[in-house]
Amino acid sequence: MKEQLKTILANMKKYNTGCMSLECFGFEPDVVYDAMVVAPGWKPTKIIRDDTFKVTQLTQHSYFSGFLVEKDGMKIAWAQVASGACNLLDHSIILGELQFKKLIFVGAVGSLVPEYDVGDFCTPSCCVAGVYAHHYLGDRLDDEFAPFKTVYPDGVYVDHVVSLARENGCELKTAKVFCTDSISCEYSHLDEIRATGAELIEMETSTFYQLAELFEVPAVALLAVSDNSATGKPLLGQSRAQHEKYNMTRGIMVPDLILHLAKE
Repeated sequence: MKEQLKTILANMKKYNTGCMSLECFGFEPDVVYDAMVVAPGWKPTKIIRDDTFKVTQLTQHSYFSGFLVEKDGMKIAWAQVASGACNLLDHSIILGELQFKKLIFVGAVGSLVPEYDVGDFCTPSCCVAGVYAHHYLGDRLDDEFAPFKTVYPDGVYVDHVVSLARENGCELKTAKVFCTDSISCEYSHLDEIRATGAELIEMETSTFYQLAELFEVPAVALLAVSDNSATGKPLLGQSRAQHEKYNMTRGIMVPDLILHLAKE
């Protein structure tokens, strides 16, 4: 863990006593988890279709919950959080109190181009930060804010995860992702967003990768395409076939790849 994250945690603990990750998510600070999953909206009890996974709910709050996912001797902590970069930032930071070997983001993503269909399995090649939350990771709030900066994951690790997915029978596509603060208002700015070269759109991954760098563990975002504004396939009102493909990706492919990453 980098000193910057240690400082952020130390400043939080001046005003918040006890183990925040234990109270919020039920995660034990003395356990070394094989992987830590951060999931805006997705609860493993709702999406995992393979009943050989054991899922235990540890906590339940109004908009975030903690779960322990187990299979083949692996212990995977699953932090379900609310959507948006600010929620991801706040709840991921307190995970710095814990010990884990991998950090994995999972969530839905919209497509901006015809090439990515509903149910496709994707990971960012880079992220355009159209959000403000990550600016709070800086030293001062009045420092110059660079809008639409491009954030890059560890490309070598992304290539490894893509290869691992292929070895286990699924295609994990890479794409440039735009991160937005508003799902409702993004539709009024689609031309501007597509002009950045972005192929997919969601809310959190640019902040996830900037924060993941502070944890100093291998990190990757796994995304299931939920809609396509270029071809008119909606987020709400999917056909039965589209809904089934989407659920197969997030309910089978995502957990399976998480397990393979945890085993490494």
